[in-house]
Amino acid sequence: MSPHAHQQRTVRRSFAVGLPIALLAAITVAGTATGVPGHDGGGERAPRAVGTATLGDIPLGRFSNALLPGTVADDRGVDLGGIGSDLCPADRKSEFWTVTDRGPNGQIKVDGKKRRTFPVPGFDPAIVKVRVSGDEVKVITAIPVTTPSGKPVTGLPNQASRDEAPYTYDARTPLSYDPNGLDTEGIVRAADGSFWLADEYGPSLVHVSARGSVQARYVPKGLKLKGAGYPVVEALPGILLQRRTNRGFEGLAQLPGGDLVLAVQSPLSVPDAAAGEASRNARLLRFSPKKRAVTAEYAYRFDAVDAVDPSENDTSELKISSVVAVGRSSLLVQERTDKTSRLHRVTLPRGGGILGSAWDDPATSPSYEQIEDPSAAGVPVLRKSLVVDFGKVAGVPGKVEGVALTGRDTLALINDNDFGMSDGPEAFDAQGRLVDSGIETTVTYVRLPRSLRG
Repeated sequence: MSPHAHQQRTVRRSFAVGLPIALLAAITVAGTATGVPGHDGGGERAPRAVGTATLGDIPLGRFSNALLPGTVADDRGVDLGGIGSDLCPADRKSEFWTVTDRGPNGQIKVDGKKRRTFPVPGFDPAIVKVRVSGDEVKVITAIPVTTPSGKPVTGLPNQASRDEAPYTYDARTPLSYDPNGLDTEGIVRAADGSFWLADEYGPSLVHVSARGSVQARYVPKGLKLKGAGYPVVEALPGILLQRRTNRGFEGLAQLPGGDLVLAVQSPLSVPDAAAGEASRNARLLRFSPKKRAVTAEYAYRFDAVDAVDPSENDTSELKISSVVAVGRSSLLVQERTDKTSRLHRVTLPRGGGILGSAWDDPATSPSYEQIEDPSAAGVPVLRKSLVVDFGKVAGVPGKVEGVALTGRDTLALINDNDFGMSDGPEAFDAQGRLVDSGIETTVTYVRLPRSLRG
């Protein structure tokens, strides 16, 4: 939790979930805030936070059952959260599209081994439209993600051979896998009103209608996902099958021409997990919705972990959580740990990059992930320049996963509060009710000293 959160004052707020589902009756909830962004031209020489708004307490069961009645029998005292996986500007000022991740989840050790828990297994990922109004984040619309038949996709893992086994909140009882399940992270909205979502499980790129129905899920070649209630298309490079567990696609951007750029959250496990955890070499992919195919793959190298986060020395903590288009071929790429992050600017070159090269062959030795200096080895690594170090900006919370450009020089940041959950058996009390972490979902505005447009 941000050290500034404890200094914030409590206010009252309301929310409503709207079209394309039935409206919920507005209820009053509590939250915290520190202000709103200013609009003066400013002459500041350093980035600074100019406002923060907070999402209040919305019972998860009430939220979910208003979208898909009967899906959540017991929310175990969990409130809506986890909507900080990404942030996409909507049509109106101060409004954004966000997406939940797979829902409340944690880890508990049993006999020395960690088990992945899903305290609310009926939870269905949702696309959520929010409005920043003064010091409040208000939910104004929510859309459940479903199969074409209207069945919830759920947030449960897909395959026993590939994903973590799901358990109940206390890690005692196994849950069933769900081939429809999605761990949604990135979101953009297409010109026709449909949505594109990035998923960590596949990893996959998911095309969703304006009403939330999955139209297609694009997965790596060779995934062999069976039993899904929507079309599954093996259109992504097979090397992505080597993604680290829970580190699939997270960042997603839409270029002005309509192409999409996806970021693999962490280096792939090529040739093995140890190589991936020690590596700083990540991958971005360019996907053409018109061709329904990947047209380029870019090599990206993280900064050293202690440059991103001076308190961290574990390279495996590095992640890419957000990518933002700021021109026809220019991107902002966020490098982060759970505590802090930095934003770099890169220019995408012409051509396919490393797509289809030896670096896409898991038999190549040493692998791209194992190379200490990929540029010296002839790998065309994207050049980058630092835009802002959020660790040096007072008021920015930890675990920022969504970044949006809201003006020429202003960024909106949203954090992932993990639904107020923490790991370990102490996450729930003796009655099986959540012991909330106290971390809130916030939207924080940061003004930069110069424009990012163009």
